[in-house]
This record gives sequence, structure tokens and C-alpha cells, in this order.
Amino acid sequence: MDNATLPCPPPPTKLPPPRVGAPVKAAPPAVAPIAKAVVKFGTFDDAPIGNRILLYGPGGIGKTTLACAMPGPVAFVDLDESLKILLPRLESLGLKDNIVPVHGITSWAAMRSALQSDGWEGIKSIVIDTGTKAEELAIAWMFANIKEKGVTVSRMEDYGYKSGYRHLFDTFNLLLGDLDAHVRAGRNVVLICHECAAKVPNPQGLDWIRYEPRLAQDDKNCQLRYRTKEWADHVFAFLYDVNVAKDGKGQGSGTRTVYTNELPHCMAKSRTTHGVIPVYDGQEKAFWANIFN
Repeated sequence: MDNATLPCPPPPTKLPPPRVGAPVKAAPPAVAPIAKAVVKFGTFDDAPIGNRILLYGPGGIGKTTLACAMPGPVAFVDLDESLKILLPRLESLGLKDNIVPVHGITSWAAMRSALQSDGWEGIKSIVIDTGTKAEELAIAWMFANIKEKGVTVSRMEDYGYKSGYRHLFDTFNLLLGDLDAHVRAGRNVVLICHECAAKVPNPQGLDWIRYEPRLAQDDKNCQLRYRTKEWADHVFAFLYDVNVAKDGKGQGSGTRTVYTNELPHCMAKSRTTHGVIPVYDGQEKAFWANIFN
């Protein structure tokens, strides 16, 4: 074949010159293999563990007296300052010697410091009366210590959009952690609360109203009431017995009942018992004997 008929090779491709100062991509670092942990299995030990109890109900029904009948000695944090008024009744019920008052608790910091201190050996139960008052102390501590853009606040509304309620959730959660340490040490803890009427969202139909512990409950930022319910092993609704007649009118004689499982009219739960338990005057210790088997 004539060489003149051969095709000419294409001209060489000319690469653009490198950019001055262009970063050079380094190779990704080698990923070190994750050390495998060894799973550990064991058996249940004989160390005692306490119960987390949330007890709530209307004022004057006998929440404090019932809590004083817990397995003792009972260390009593009297935030509501009602214990001295009840001393004659507690003495008549044989409960006075079961109680050890915790003095000097006038602030959120003082309460947490006391719970974290040494010297709780021999105490079998701890009562905080009330969690509702403890929440007020937590809010006062927040105002003094958690500032908004460097400025001290005096109202929840002074914080950013509902962030005050988030601060309250985080602050109160620290108290539950302090109490957890005592539970792991074998002590029972009781958080007494007042009651409130709250609307319950019902995905299956109409909402309804029920009794719940009076703790903060802000839809998304501070579901403190539900958090405390989850924390507790027992949520006891201590309520007066009311019979509702056909005409819708309520009648009662002053008898009292503790509800241990959730019903349409009250928030409640228990890990160890179910149903309703009547509470009779002078039989408060028998109530706890039933709960603790």
C-alpha cells in the first residue's frame, strides 16, 4: 500500500498547566479497626434496690401521713412545712418515731447538696414533700443562674421562645438523677405531688379530662410530668371515692382509694401491683406492706 494513503495519527492531547497554589488532595486517612468488646453475662445479685414512687392527690387527703408510713427510718424533706402540724396525728398513729426530718433544705442547691452528701446509711426511705414545691425551687435556681443573652431573668417568658421550659426540664431531671443514686443504694424514694386536672389527647377519638401530678407539662419543650411518670416504678393516684349518679351528680363520704393502674380518670401505674387499694385510717403501714409484699 502506498504510504501516502495511510491515515495521519491524531495530534497529542495538550494538558492544561497546573494551577499555582492549587491544593493537593491528600489520601483519606486509614480507618483503624474498631476493637471488639467482650460481652459480659452474669447473675442477679442479692443487693437490695429501692422503689421510685410518685404519690399524688388533692390537698388534705393524707399523702404526707401515708408517706410517713414507708419502711423506716424515713428521711423527710419537708418543703411544704407541714410535718410539724401533723406531728400529733403521726404520734397517735405510731409513726412519729419512724421519721427523721432533713433540716436546712430551703433552696434547690441545698436539696441537691444534701442528697449527694454522705451520712444516709441506715435510712430506708426518702420522702420529698412536695415535688410541686421542688419544681418552684428549681425555677428560682434557674432565674438566678441561667441567663438569657447575659441578662438575669425573672419570668419564664423572659427566656427565648419556650426555652425556659426546656431549662426547667433539664434542671429538674438532675433531681431525679440524685434520687436514682439512693435507689441503687437500696433506699425507697417518694416524690409527693399535688394533683391537677389535665386534658388527655386521644388519637382514637375525643379527648378527655383526668387527674395527673401537678408538674410542668408544655407540649414539646418540657414534658416533665410524663418524664417523672417514666422515671417512677409506681405512680399512685390517691383520691377520694366519688359515686356519680345517673343525673351526673357526685356523692362521696370521705373514703379514700389509691389507684395503681391507669384509668380514664387518673394517671397511674405500678411495676408490682395492680388494681385499687382502699386506705383506712391507722392502716397506712398495711398499705405499704401490700405494695412491698
